[in-house]
Amino acid sequence: MPSHPRIALTVGDPAGVGPELVDKAMRDPAVLAACEPVRYGPPPGDRFAPGVLSRAAGLAAYDALVRAAEDAMAGRVDAVATAPVNKEAWALAGLPWRGHTDLLSHLTGASSTAMMFYSRELRVVLATVHVALADVPRLLTRERLVEVIGLTARELPRFGYPAPRLALAGLNPHAGEHGVIGVEDDQVLRPAVEACRAAGILVDGPLPADTLFVRAMRGEFDAVVACYHDQGLVPIKMAAFGRAVNVTLGLPIIRTSVDHGTAFDIAGRGVADHGSLIEAVLLAARLWNGPRDSAAPMRP
Repeated sequence: MPSHPRIALTVGDPAGVGPELVDKAMRDPAVLAACEPVRYGPPPGDRFAPGVLSRAAGLAAYDALVRAAEDAMAGRVDAVATAPVNKEAWALAGLPWRGHTDLLSHLTGASSTAMMFYSRELRVVLATVHVALADVPRLLTRERLVEVIGLTARELPRFGYPAPRLALAGLNPHAGEHGVIGVEDDQVLRPAVEACRAAGILVDGPLPADTLFVRAMRGEFDAVVACYHDQGLVPIKMAAFGRAVNVTLGLPIIRTSVDHGTAFDIAGRGVADHGSLIEAVLLAARLWNGPRDSAAPMRP
């Protein structure tokens, strides 16, 4: 086994800050000490106007990710760390996927995946991701919650949590107040938690989201399963923006990513902060190496 992994760095949308982030990361001493970075993106001769949404940029981001995933599946690289893509550009390109997670699940044949945001302060897993808020109650089934909670419990030992303590955030304010503020928490979320507990998983909930994330940050829980995108991402970005790492759970390859978008407003100006990509690369390297001490959590 080589001492350092080869990690693919995909530039994401070439009209965004991704190429700048990758170029900075490729020269970063911490990255070079931890891995051999390999750049995936359009050829140097291809030019994309910074901050301009386009079909061509969407296709370029897609092509780079497909090549990186294929190389990871074939063992030519050991992990993939991704800069952000633009979902509108993918839609312009006619691509049916909403983002990295959906496409990587398709490319690798993964049957069950979930998006986790990982930081020293807080770990959050999303039960639903890029869907309209109005669709969340319909998609938040007992089966989906059991799947995500179970996947989280199986995957967290890789991060140094051998017996993870999980919590499920309530969908409604105050976790429904026993049916007074919505019935989903009692009729869907609670039975899912009970099924997971019966299977031996250490999980509590549904718990009121307005206090749950504080409890997790104080060490009561190792990870929180959030019902929808903003419920989980607002607290993680408040706690660790620029340091959190997006990790896809359930893939047969290691994939990490930044915790932000393409930042078209500052693209091409040379001022983008590459800190989140550095953390993503370093976490991918640590996942490849495995936790040195199964009783000690990995630290970004």
